[in-house]
Amino acid sequence: MLFSKEYVGYLAREVSKKLVASGLIETKAMPALSEKVHAALLEELALEDRINDEVRVILEAYSDEMQKSGANYQEMFRKVKTELVKKYKAIL
Repeated sequence: MLFSKEYVGYLAREVSKKLVASGLIETKAMPALSEKVHAALLEELALEDRINDEVRVILEAYSDEMQKSGANYQEMFRKVKTELVKKYKAIL
């Protein structure tokens, strides 16, 4: 993950404060709102990690063919990741 969990917690609290201050959300349970925002942020940020893991599994399955053809691992990683991002309609 790109950010530390502590920083994600800070972001969640700040986003929650701004949402309430702007009137977009009304709540009396600010800690509960911050927790839900925190969980949503962690889930979104973990998406790239899951995609990277899936790319590694795919490339591992084709490692013999890649070695025979002389394919560049980094280039193939980038291409497969781009395809998975499109497949999952993710924004990274």
